Amino acid sequence: MRIAVTGAAGFVGRAVVERLRAEGHEVTALTRRQWDIAARRINESADAIVHCAALADDWAAREHAMRVNRGGTANVIASFPGARIVHISTSSVYDAYLPTVQATEDEPLPTRWLSAYSESKAAAEQLFVGLDAAVLRPHAVYGPGDTTLLPRILGAVRGTRLVVPESANVPHTLTHIDNLTLAVSLAVQPTSASGVFNIGDAGDVVLRDVLLELLSKTGRADVAIHGIPYRAAFSAAAALERLHRVTGGRPRLTRYAVSQLGLERTLDLTKARRELGYAPAATSLAGAETWL
Repeated sequence: MRIAVTGAAGFVGRAVVERLRAEGHEVTALTRRQWDIAARRINESADAIVHCAALADDWAAREHAMRVNRGGTANVIASFPGARIVHISTSSVYDAYLPTVQATEDEPLPTRWLSAYSESKAAAEQLFVGLDAAVLRPHAVYGPGDTTLLPRILGAVRGTRLVVPESANVPHTLTHIDNLTLAVSLAVQPTSASGVFNIGDAGDVVLRDVLLELLSKTGRADVAIHGIPYRAAFSAAAALERLHRVTGGRPRLTRYAVSQLGLERTLDLTKARRELGYAPAATSLAGAETWL
């Protein structure tokens, strides 16, 4: 198949390109340098397009997030008429104010948002209604090449302390990059099902256990995890956000980040298993010492 991949220079995009090429597909890797999806449409043809490009910033201004994530997605759809589309969305489209407990894809999208990132990704999803497209919703993608999730967590270590809401003692469905690229490989096929699909590792984990294993594997077994009550962390983040809206810059802590770390975030993968034939591996930090 001739497959184009947007965001090919990013963590997810690079891994998607590598997998699809290894499977024998003819892949066109599109980076922002080659095509700024928010600025214009192009005239291209392909059997399929995997749309990985996005502004993944929970502190982005709403106008900017909408321009890139919704407007850019509209440009991608228009630029590849007739192509099968696999869109990398996010589980952040579920209501961040509440725990996500074995969420299913038929849950209505919320009307309130903790970040323009989540709102803009939900708006982008609406563009695929009625199209030959698979919308994938992974949560907390990690693995070799991760430049955001695990580095940000390790960057929050102060001395020998890592302070997180509720001591991260909450269940999560994490998504190893290999499991996400597996889902892409299945979904990109012309005979594959269309619709929205939760994507994640097989089996849920307690986030605290994963963080402790990560710290150990990266040479920081001396770090202890300390907790702060969820409500206190959420209130502190809200105060920091108000301050930085006046002074500028980025707060060290956002309400979105608190909600992702301090509440359950688990997904029901039944639909992807049934309709895509998705059979993911379990959460694994094997080789984590070489990832960062």
